[in-house]
Amino acid sequence: MSFKPDAQLDPGQVQDRRGMGRGGGIAVGGGIGTLIVLAIFLLTNGQVALPAPGAGGGGGGTEANPSSDINAACQTGEIANQREDCRIVGYVNSIQDYWADAFAASNQQYQPADTVLFSDVTQSGCGTASSQVGPFYCPPDQLVFIDLSFFEVLEQQFGAEGGPFAQAYVLAHEYGHHVQNLLGLLSPQGGTAGETGTQVQIELMADCFAGVWAKNAEETGFIRPLTRDDIAQALDAAAAVGDDRIQERTQGQVTPHTWTHGSSEQRQEWFSTGYDSGDPGSCDTSVIAD
Repeated sequence: MSFKPDAQLDPGQVQDRRGMGRGGGIAVGGGIGTLIVLAIFLLTNGQVALPAPGAGGGGGGTEANPSSDINAACQTGEIANQREDCRIVGYVNSIQDYWADAFAASNQQYQPADTVLFSDVTQSGCGTASSQVGPFYCPPDQLVFIDLSFFEVLEQQFGAEGGPFAQAYVLAHEYGHHVQNLLGLLSPQGGTAGETGTQVQIELMADCFAGVWAKNAEETGFIRPLTRDDIAQALDAAAAVGDDRIQERTQGQVTPHTWTHGSSEQRQEWFSTGYDSGDPGSCDTSVIAD
C-alpha cells in the first residue's frame, strides 16, 4: 500500500518518546500486546503477572521527545512512503479521520487519541510499559502505545510476513479498542476467557473495526486504493497473533479455555467481516457465544 504523495499529515496525533527512558514493571491496557508479552515470556522461560485490561497504576504520561523531528518531517504522504515513523502518522490520521466521520454519522462526537512511539519502556496511565508488551491501548489516558521494534518480533518470532499493511492492521486494531472505550464497551474487570468469552469477543470486535476502517481507508484521502496484497498482509498478521498459533508455538499445545484474543481463523474471519461490509454495525461479536 502507499499514501497519496500530496496528502497532508497531522503529526500532532503522534507523540515521540523514543529513547527517553528505562525502568521496570509491565502494565498493559488491552489489545495485541497482552497476548504477545505472554508468548515472549514463555519463549524465554520467564514469568510475568499482568493486570486486567484497564487496571490503574504507574501514573501519567511523559512529554513528547523535544529532540524528535517527527513534527517537522512527517508532513506529507510522500514522506510517509519513505519513513516508517511517518507511515505510522499517516495510518493514525486515516484511522481517526474515518472514525470521526463514522461517529458524526451517528450524531456522536469522536474523541481523538494520540499514538505514543516509545522504545524500551515508557509510563502510561496503565503503569510502566515495556517494549516486550507490544502495541496496546490504555483506557485511563486514552492513548495507543507502540514500540516499532514490535514489527520485527511479529515477523521473526511469530512468523508473520510483515509489510506496511500489517502495521496498519495492528494500529487499526488498537484504535478499535479506543472506539470500544468511547462506546462504553470495555470492561474494567477484563471479562471472561475462553474461545467464546467476553475477552475474545472484545478482541474480535477490534479486529472487525480494523477491517471496517480498511474498507473505508481510501475515502479518508490519505491512502491509495488497497490491493489484494495489502489485505493479505493484514490477514497474515491477524493469523500470526491468534491464540492457537501462539500457544502451539510457545507451549506445544492449544488450550482454548484460556484464550483471550481468539484463534487465527477467528481473527481473520472478523477482520474480513468488517472489510467486506465496511460497516461497524456488522461487528457484533456476541454472536460467537450463542
